[in-house]
Amino acid sequence: MAKKKLNYAEAMAELEVILARLRSDELSVDDLSKSVARATELIAECRAILTTTEEEVEKLVNTEA
Repeated sequence: MAKKKLNYAEAMAELEVILARLRSDELSVDDLSKSVARATELIAECRAILTTTEEEVEKLVNTEA
């Protein structure tokens, strides 16, 4: 089953959970690698969303000008 595409707010919320677990030493060594990998995926998704949004806004601003 494919993962559901997250929106920016959902991705950031998941990143916050991962960060909180890292800060609280809640993660086992076994889960650390998985959590860091997931955080990296989420950061990439957030960057892609921001880039797309920036391009869309620039198009709108240039069209309206």
